[in-house]
Amino acid sequence: MADLDHLVFTVPNLDEGVALVEDLLGMRTSPGGRHVGLGTHNRLIGLGPDSYLEIVAVDPGQPAPAKPRWFGLDHLDSPRLATWCVKSDDLVTTVGVARLAGVELGAPVSGSRERPDGTRLSWTFTDPWADRAGGTIPFFIDWGGSRHPAEALPGGCRCVGLRVEHPDAAELAPRLSALGLDTSVSKGHAPRVVATLDTPNGIVELS
Repeated sequence: MADLDHLVFTVPNLDEGVALVEDLLGMRTSPGGRHVGLGTHNRLIGLGPDSYLEIVAVDPGQPAPAKPRWFGLDHLDSPRLATWCVKSDDLVTTVGVARLAGVELGAPVSGSRERPDGTRLSWTFTDPWADRAGGTIPFFIDWGGSRHPAEALPGGCRCVGLRVEHPDAAELAPRLSALGLDTSVSKGHAPRVVATLDTPNGIVELS
């Protein structure tokens, strides 16, 4: 999973979602931060030195943002692995390659959040609001000069596999391949991302 930057696990309530994930994986989460202006907050679990699992929810301490919250959080009624994110050091080229393959990733935009220790993380990423086949196609991120969040997270958990399901699997597979991703694609009733994690509780599938 060398390309994986992070997995996005959306939950209706952060405390309840954290309890669910910690029980499932047998690991404690680490503080993330607040996405100020976007109306969300998160906690993290490291998946190695350069990837992590993000648990994200609506932040009740922030006012409603100007546009819908990302990853469908405004209408979420149960936890789900909403999408995934892949590293890129040339987002403009990545967007162009995706467009040639029939995928609209959206123009790269900047984001940031402040860690609890006051450190500000900054990044550039392709539009996380873009549909991308229901989240089965990842968005892409470039951390620039910021330290990768996974560097500060405890170890003990790894992502050892990732697959996606989609009603139009035959159309989706070549698009992922065009983006340099060898992700397994199978036909399913609805878009679905499934990550296989090696955890203190053994092998766990998160979807």
